[in-house]
Amino acid sequence: MSRKTHAPLRRRHRTVLAAAILAAAGLTGVAGPAAAHPPADPPVGHDVLPRPPLKQIEIDPLTGQVIDTNPAADPPLKPGSGLHAGKPAFVDVAVATVWTDSSSPRKVDQPALSNPVRLDEWNANLKDTEVRRGLTGKTQTQALYGDEVRILTLTKDWAKVAVRSQSDPGAKHGYEGWMPRAQLVGNPDFGTLRGAAELAVVTAVKTAVSDSPGGTAMKTVSTNTELPVLTRGEDSVRVRLPNGTTGWVTSADVRLQASGTGAPKPKPADLVDTAKRYVGIRYLWAGTSQYGFDCSGFTYAVYRSHGIDIPRDSGPQSKAGTSVKSSQLQPGDLIFFANRGGTGTVHHVGMYIGGGKMIHAPNASKNVEIVDWKKWDRAGQFAGAKRYP
Repeated sequence: MSRKTHAPLRRRHRTVLAAAILAAAGLTGVAGPAAAHPPADPPVGHDVLPRPPLKQIEIDPLTGQVIDTNPAADPPLKPGSGLHAGKPAFVDVAVATVWTDSSSPRKVDQPALSNPVRLDEWNANLKDTEVRRGLTGKTQTQALYGDEVRILTLTKDWAKVAVRSQSDPGAKHGYEGWMPRAQLVGNPDFGTLRGAAELAVVTAVKTAVSDSPGGTAMKTVSTNTELPVLTRGEDSVRVRLPNGTTGWVTSADVRLQASGTGAPKPKPADLVDTAKRYVGIRYLWAGTSQYGFDCSGFTYAVYRSHGIDIPRDSGPQSKAGTSVKSSQLQPGDLIFFANRGGTGTVHHVGMYIGGGKMIHAPNASKNVEIVDWKKWDRAGQFAGAKRYP
């Protein structure tokens, strides 16, 4: 999908060793995993904290729960607080939609603007195909809980941002668009942890962030959400949240990795398996999450699940990677389609999964599906294929 015709806008151990961030840094009570990884380069504008001393945290042998002697987390930061033009901020809702302009949302889109965001309600409002198709040109992309953005411009209720994790040609700081201020929070401490601590990366299609191991769900987050790890329990991981509080996620739903490192290089079958998990999810213009995908948001999300950063939109995706002939396609390769018999502007992308089949997010009337790609391309718009990384 291309949106650039509009205004230019990615054990069972009884003892767990954890790191405690120094009180002088304002992060008292933060604990990290035993494995001390060298800190990666921090996000722009963030200072590097010294590596903290190790602290012992125990597991109750009867309940299996973490005996957490750290002080309680600070009170939550107010949504929309700590925002400054030219500085980083972080997404404070499960999935934030990035709009073409602050005037783009319609009445039916109001559930997508709140904090907490009401995505199931929004999807219900978009049940009608034409209402859903009406988003075309009004939205640019989506950013996930904890994603870093750079604040470009601030108004009373809105912020023009650049999504750092989503590359876009000509956009220095990442994919640009507008978000409600209430869906963002400025928190340099969270940014520091993201740059130095171990990360819990959600690998399930979705998972709950709870107030305690196996406790009450506070928020449901999407695949690819990345949160700094504070403590590892037996079946759960304690994480820092963008608003300065903490939560717990189920260990089976996340991959733990050192900040600045990626997932193991995937095999083609791994990419296909990940893509197939999303079959049946409804198409959503600008979507990048389990609440809806557009064509390039789908392929971007699949690759991001395996620690591979590719451009956000289909056009730039078609210009990166390694070119592949249609006769040499392998599972995981991306297939592109363009106007004028494949010689014009690229407007669609799918992923080859073998056996002549392609998985893709086709349009507002359909869900993520698997098709015979040559039969689907009745108009003869094949524009080439690319292999990543």
